[in-house]
Amino acid sequence: MSESTATERQQVERYQAPPTEAKWRARWQETNLYRVDDDDPRPKWFSLTMYPYPSGILHVGHWYAFAVPDSFARFKRMQGFNVLFPMGFDAFGLPAENAAIKNNIHPAPWTIENIAQMRTQYDLMGAMIDWSRELASYDPDYYRWNQWIFLKMVEAGIAYRKDGAVWWCPQDQTVLANEQVLDGNICERCGSEVYKRDLEQWYFKITDYAEELLTELDGLDWPERVKTMQRNWIGRSTGARLAFQLETGDTLEVFTTRPDTVYGATFMVLAPEHPLVAKLTTDEQRETVEAYVKAARYKSEIERLSTDEERTKTGVFTGGYAINPLTDERIPVWIADYVLMTYGTGAIMAVPSGDQRDFEFARAFDLPIRLTVQPIEGEPLDPDTMTEAYGGPGIVVNSGEFNGQRVPEAIPAMIARLEEQGRGKAEVTYRLRDWLISRQRYWGTPIPIIYCDSCGMQPVPYEDLPVLLPHDAEFKPTGQSPLISHEAFLNTTCPKCGGPARRETDTLDTFMDSSWYWFRYTSPGYDKAPFDPEQAKKWTPVDLYSGGIEHAILHLLYARFFTKVLRDFGLVEQNEPFLRLRNQGMILSEEGTKMSKSRGTQVSPDELVHEYGADALRLHLMFLGPWELGGPWNSRGIVGMERFIRRAWQLVTEAGEKSFDGAAPAADLDAVVRAMHKTIARVTEDIAGFHFNTMVAGLIEFVNELTKRKDGPEANTPEWRAAIETLVLLMAPSTPYVAEEMWEMLGKPYSVHQQSWPAYDEALTKDDVVEIAVQVNGKLRDKLVLAADASEAEALAAARASEKVQQFAGDATPKRIIYVPGRLLNIIV
Repeated sequence: MSESTATERQQVERYQAPPTEAKWRARWQETNLYRVDDDDPRPKWFSLTMYPYPSGILHVGHWYAFAVPDSFARFKRMQGFNVLFPMGFDAFGLPAENAAIKNNIHPAPWTIENIAQMRTQYDLMGAMIDWSRELASYDPDYYRWNQWIFLKMVEAGIAYRKDGAVWWCPQDQTVLANEQVLDGNICERCGSEVYKRDLEQWYFKITDYAEELLTELDGLDWPERVKTMQRNWIGRSTGARLAFQLETGDTLEVFTTRPDTVYGATFMVLAPEHPLVAKLTTDEQRETVEAYVKAARYKSEIERLSTDEERTKTGVFTGGYAINPLTDERIPVWIADYVLMTYGTGAIMAVPSGDQRDFEFARAFDLPIRLTVQPIEGEPLDPDTMTEAYGGPGIVVNSGEFNGQRVPEAIPAMIARLEEQGRGKAEVTYRLRDWLISRQRYWGTPIPIIYCDSCGMQPVPYEDLPVLLPHDAEFKPTGQSPLISHEAFLNTTCPKCGGPARRETDTLDTFMDSSWYWFRYTSPGYDKAPFDPEQAKKWTPVDLYSGGIEHAILHLLYARFFTKVLRDFGLVEQNEPFLRLRNQGMILSEEGTKMSKSRGTQVSPDELVHEYGADALRLHLMFLGPWELGGPWNSRGIVGMERFIRRAWQLVTEAGEKSFDGAAPAADLDAVVRAMHKTIARVTEDIAGFHFNTMVAGLIEFVNELTKRKDGPEANTPEWRAAIETLVLLMAPSTPYVAEEMWEMLGKPYSVHQQSWPAYDEALTKDDVVEIAVQVNGKLRDKLVLAADASEAEALAAARASEKVQQFAGDATPKRIIYVPGRLLNIIV
């Protein structure tokens, strides 16, 4: 280590992060610095990051997800907004319950202890959280309103109960919503294979809002990737619903996007789970059909929909027949696992000439192929020699009165004829299914429904809410709800007749907890409804929401759905919950893999804070790269951030020893002032655009520039003091502790976080002079310093005065001049 480096190290080591940070944490808490006043006249800004599971430890991923939104919220506060930035805990659900089972402890004390630990860690981070608004979903004061909203949804017909084949996780012993099944048959919670099981369950009618959920995505300032994922999940299709009469007397409805091909329907295919399968099946086929239906229940949707050429096409003839609605032709009805009950009507009219899966199925089982569309160009198609289906445009053939019409123009004509005959109608359908809300687990909100043998299903009266979750229940999974075995909970009286009755023993999907929680932050103590409508009107919608991309479909779609339901209940006015959404990437290990405690690659933020300070860790996480991309952890980078903080500290320390009444050359003062205004502009734009890595780079460059000049005459001028004060203000959002300390050292009033964000002069962000490259025929010949606003004629005149340029350009008139102001002059001769 050189003597100068050693000396600098000794000087800057005067800043000690742990005691300084502890000092300001205590001061912030004593003065309620982050307490939000609902009556503050400043314009509101609601920033929110997705509330976490109370796992007990904030790992470095939590820090990465929170430090940037926290800095942004601080920035908005300094810009003059009344900023609401609350925090809560997603405390119900399988993570807590499974941890409790593993550790042989009840979920409640485990959850309470973990929340206390995480609250301390958020404070350690220096988070700008108003803890007076904290909520936790396990708290009866919170889940009471889950039950209230559920009852309102029952009254409105949005919540309903029905039998159906549902996904069952044998590991977690509970049903899963479609959105919680990954890769066709994998539980998103535990990774186990799941299968279908028949159960009576509660659902939310999210499909009633499908079109609104789809169309209103366009107006959201969300990542396009998230909007695309939601569009695909909602899955809008336009076409027609057709009615095929069955020989059993039933009507089999199908949806198709190509009603123009109905003349080519030579057989029907039902999903094995279709309710008409048993009725259609003849005695001769029953054993074969039942075996096929049973086998299909253990196949994933991914496997069933696979287009892998090596996968053998399977299916079974039911023995039943349907009647084509336009040809009156009798066509056979099959079942096959490539048709899903969860999409469309669970049945298709098979047109092998126009659909590849139907084509392969027809070839496999020697079923007829009838062509209904001939391409306009190329060789005519022959069903006997076709090697693949043709689904493109063309001329209608083999379709009666519609022959000769063009596709897609023939589609509305076909639909009109079907509607005229009462055998079909135009329709829009969606891939989205209703939300399965029941769970056969303990640690969740009890469903407020009572069953009476005399009166049937009865809602729990609103005045009896909350229905409390008993803490003395056996919560280990058994394949049915643990609450069934708790007699004191199960047995109750009917609210209608007063007779003996039973409570619903399923609990609500914990995604319901997170589907409206931000509204509760606006009035956490309100006891007349889930939230005060007036406060919700003041604070919502959320201006900026942040969290992981993994919530693109589940949480974010449900939150949008709930907002629209609450709007229809008259509780809120807006259509959407979150105006802006930003997603963080994932912090990986230094080897580029997912951090793992068992593999020893997990990073402890508490240890880093103890050694380097919270500010250094915050800066390091911001500087790793673009926040939305994430990246591998770099254990050496935090040292550089600590060094940056110490250098900024040194500048402030030395400034405190000066009178700032000196004079300096105008050029030096101009350089300091311009560097300050450029940095204000850069940091402002980078924070506003969530480019925190380049924001940190801008601060570092500013400190470097000031450090170069700190021994010059300009360092004892009013301009220098303004630059130092500006540095502290610009650091405040990202390094809240050291900024607070430096602000106090400068003799400024408490707190730096209550100061206004510095403004910049646009004119001072631009240099008076610039260096441009001068080329002759595309080759660099010289570099010239010109006025920043130099015209092409002025640039050319300066170039001609250069001997280096003159040597290659001569005095001839140029054929062409290419001039890029501030960057380049290319003379073509």
